[in-house]
Amino acid sequence: MSFPVERPRRLRRNERLRSLVRETPLAASDFIYPMFVCPGKRVRNEVPSMPGIFQQSVDRFLEECREVEQLGISGIILFGLPEKKDERGSEAWSPDAAVQRAVAAVKKANLDLVVMTDVCLCEYTSHGHCGVVEDGEVLNDPSLELLAQTAVSHARAGADVVAPSDMMDGRVGAIRRALDEAGFTHVSILAYSAKYCSAFYGPFREAAGSAPQFGDRRSYQMDPANVREALREVRLDLVEGADMVMVKPALPYLDVLRAVRRSVRVPVAAYNVSGEYSMVKAAARNGWLDERRTAMEILTGIRRAGADFILTYHAKDAARWIAE
Repeated sequence: MSFPVERPRRLRRNERLRSLVRETPLAASDFIYPMFVCPGKRVRNEVPSMPGIFQQSVDRFLEECREVEQLGISGIILFGLPEKKDERGSEAWSPDAAVQRAVAAVKKANLDLVVMTDVCLCEYTSHGHCGVVEDGEVLNDPSLELLAQTAVSHARAGADVVAPSDMMDGRVGAIRRALDEAGFTHVSILAYSAKYCSAFYGPFREAAGSAPQFGDRRSYQMDPANVREALREVRLDLVEGADMVMVKPALPYLDVLRAVRRSVRVPVAAYNVSGEYSMVKAAARNGWLDERRTAMEILTGIRRAGADFILTYHAKDAARWIAE
């Protein structure tokens, strides 16, 4: 028999064959689309560092939600901009805040979308940190009650899933107890369990107006050098009542994502964050990369590493590309 005996290229000869033996499928239903809601009416402001992503008032936001539903994307996750900020971030749990009104609007419109809400204080606090600050220090335990209040307010508005992203110790347990005591035993928790202190969040902070006014978040978000610590964080969140866990960001932490996937039996999400999105957009606009091929390769890689679903700003474009 002539060399080579095995010829893997036989299964790559055309797209039909390639799709038949493809190991990692990618579907629109694998995506959650992040959205930014703000006060006002008829507001739709594009985020300069995130082309195609908008800060929107609830009326305009609902129009895009209908588009998301029609594309077959599974759901949305909401981030809010407040009318005013204060030291405690009190608008985070206001029933009249943008996120709460947006959740209620989606539910009233009876859209077939999973509605997730980000639970954090950074968008709402005047200092831009994710918890209560005293004497320049972010305090863990006093922050838990406020985060729990926020989660309950989202559940009361109709959220299907609340997603604490603050990285305070014990926040999943505090939120689970508060939800259960308020009668929301059916509301799920997606914990940002392995959330790293990353440079890739820059464009998001512009979109959400959430940059810290002093210092940084290294005292509560994870050190990028650590993997074993991520597994510890995941385990603690599951013990406290998390239904799903997340790795954030995605691309620089695919090894972490794989390790988490192998260590747990619950659904695992990955957040393809703003900086990852903006890099692709910027390179494509300069003609340095093919946007479609690059984005799809990134999303496939995240799924291949172990993500059951992906939070991504590419969701709408990727859903269209998949459907073609």
